[in-house]
Amino acid sequence: MIEECIGRPEVELRRELVQFGRWLSRLGFMPGTSGNLSVRLDQERLLVTPTGMSKYLMRPSDMVIVDLEGRQLTGSRKVTSELSMHLAVYQMRTDIEAVVHSHPPIATAFACAGRALDEMLCQEAVMTLGSVPLAQYATTGTDEVAASLRPFIPHHTAILMANHGAVAYGPTLLDAFLKMETVEHLAHIRLVAHQLGSSQTLSDDQLDDLRRAKQKYLRNAT
Repeated sequence: MIEECIGRPEVELRRELVQFGRWLSRLGFMPGTSGNLSVRLDQERLLVTPTGMSKYLMRPSDMVIVDLEGRQLTGSRKVTSELSMHLAVYQMRTDIEAVVHSHPPIATAFACAGRALDEMLCQEAVMTLGSVPLAQYATTGTDEVAASLRPFIPHHTAILMANHGAVAYGPTLLDAFLKMETVEHLAHIRLVAHQLGSSQTLSDDQLDDLRRAKQKYLRNAT
C-alpha cells in the first residue's frame, strides 16, 4: 500500500520536495523558476515550495509552511504565488496528500490549443488517469485559478489548465509525480497518433473491460 504523507517526519518530506522538484526540472516540466509542489504535514498545515526559485536548486531549508487558509507560518522565503490551486485541492479532497503543478511541454501545448486529453486511445489512459479535462483560462497567481479547477477536482486527479500547464495530485508526492509524468506521456501519444492520421479510440466494450481490469489491478496493488 502507498504510504501516506501525514505522519511522516517533516525532514523527510522536505527532502522529497527537493528530490521530485529536481526530477521535474530535469524532465523539462519546470523550466526556470516555474512550477510548484506541496505536501500535507498534518490536518492543518502544508509544506510548500517557495516562489521565484529553480526547482533544481532548492534545498530542504527553502520550504515554507502554511495553513489551509494560505497563511504563511514559517519559512525564510515567500510561498509560491500559485498557492491557491494547492489549497483548492486540499480543501476539496481530504484523501489527497500531495500536489504537483508543472508545465510539461506537450500537455501544455494541448492546453494552449484548448484541447483536453479526453480521447481514450490507449489502454494506459484508462488504467491510469482516465479523462484529463481542461480548466478554463485563469490568470496565474490569482484566485481565478482555484475557481477554474474546482469543477474538476472531485472527479479527476489530473487537470490541464488553459494556456498554462497542468496540475496532478494523489496520496503521496511519488503518486502525484507519476500522474504528471503520465499526463505528458498520454499527450505525446495523442499528438503522434493524430499526426499519423489514423488514431483509433477504444470502443465502449473495450473501455468497460479495461475499467474492470483496473479495479482488479488496484486490488492486487494494495
